[in-house]
Amino acid sequence: MSIQVETNHYESLTIPQDAADQLFFDARSANSFSDEPVSDEVLDAIYEATKMGPTMMNNQPLRITWIKSEQARQAIAGSMAGRNAEKALSAPALAVLSFDTEWHEEFENFFPHAPERKEMFQDLAMRTAVGNNNAWLQAGYFIMGVRAAGLAAGPMGGFDSTVVDAAINAENNHKSFLIVNVGKPGENAWHDRLPRHDASLATRSV
Repeated sequence: MSIQVETNHYESLTIPQDAADQLFFDARSANSFSDEPVSDEVLDAIYEATKMGPTMMNNQPLRITWIKSEQARQAIAGSMAGRNAEKALSAPALAVLSFDTEWHEEFENFFPHAPERKEMFQDLAMRTAVGNNNAWLQAGYFIMGVRAAGLAAGPMGGFDSTVVDAAINAENNHKSFLIVNVGKPGENAWHDRLPRHDASLATRSV
């Protein structure tokens, strides 16, 4: 099942139709990957695209850990169940997305015209909520960055974050929230696309 896109929707966008398809309409979450490696240059480009997305006060709590050692990959896979563990072991690139619980310490770097606003986020609960929310926002930009690089992303939840954080975040203030497989799609990579809501349900004007 594919998403049918009305021609006038393409015409309303300012990017070429093939770019719109690559980023949105034809893009899928891959369930298998080829063994074609992903270069460090491409991984760097994905982050450079990711960091440009807007966030609250330009805060940038997202922290990306590319899992390259076999020991770390085994630990990540061990935090997951079933097919997700298999995917984590086989994807050519594996990213753990975390958020920095002390993201406000970088205020003078990301908000240099008003660094004193750091004081607004001294409360841990508030800071955690803001950091988590904006990191999820950045995760969306990350997936789009993967697609812009001509690759497929396979985001996965359903893992034991305490295991993941013990493996890769034990010496920092980062908390993992999403694991993403990255690479070229492999054989039988796609399930049938599930339906999306029509605008009549998902949007309104007031």
